[in-house]
Amino acid sequence: MKWQPVCDLQFKLAEGPFWDDVDQALYWVDIAGFRALRLHQGHVRHWQFNEPVSAFIPTVRGDALVTLASGVYRLDLDSPADHPGFSRLCVADPTSGNRANEARCDRYGRLWLGTMQNNLDAEGGDLPLERRSGGIYRVDADARVTPLLDGQGIVNTLLWTEDDRALLSADSLDGVIYRYPVRADGALGERAVWAPQHERGVPDGSAMDAQGYVWNARWGGQCLIRFAPDGTVDRIVDVPVSHPTSCVFGGPERTTLFVTSARPATDALDLDGCVISVETGIEGLTSHRFSG
Repeated sequence: MKWQPVCDLQFKLAEGPFWDDVDQALYWVDIAGFRALRLHQGHVRHWQFNEPVSAFIPTVRGDALVTLASGVYRLDLDSPADHPGFSRLCVADPTSGNRANEARCDRYGRLWLGTMQNNLDAEGGDLPLERRSGGIYRVDADARVTPLLDGQGIVNTLLWTEDDRALLSADSLDGVIYRYPVRADGALGERAVWAPQHERGVPDGSAMDAQGYVWNARWGGQCLIRFAPDGTVDRIVDVPVSHPTSCVFGGPERTTLFVTSARPATDALDLDGCVISVETGIEGLTSHRFSG
């Protein structure tokens, strides 16, 4: 595989890639740099905030959602980089000292949001994790929030099985990906380990292909692991970054895999902190806009 950076920028903690089929644009964030970014027709735009931003997802209205530490906001994409125009949609997690981490919309356009203890200071520097105070929340189009789980460490990966009967979600503190049954009323049932710990890094964000296989970025593992629908390892895909953080399928045929990464303070590889891409020849599932 021939990996290429999508632009010449590098980030401390690039995360949350989203591919928009409508505009053929790639969205992502630099959580520790407090920036939301968009690549469209070869041009990168960014919006600067004063707190961590973990996800950047367009909406059916034509604006976008950004998940900040203080809540979920609507962002005016026509607003300037240094003075973004945004308004609060909701506060999904009311726990003091928490921040948003993983976020993704299901096929109905509802936002699912995973949170964690805030581990970043006012300058984006690292703070120690001291508690498992995170949760998973669902935000409907009308901004109604439904708490689904609590007591989580670091929520990463939010994917649904083809029949929508189960949620796949990792807790990176546990090093595993769990499977949660989705009950008829939308609540989550008792979890079971879907993919156990693996020597090649810790599970971070994921993408699903059209065959139902999960491509999971492995923090510290310098690879992605492609898991079969039953959670067994199908293949290991080496990447030229030490800390891949998440991935998404995109491009005109949705066969290009985009991978975000972090740049460690020491012993960084040349492409660490870049957003990289490769042509896979495998079609991925579409990313869904927020329906509100």
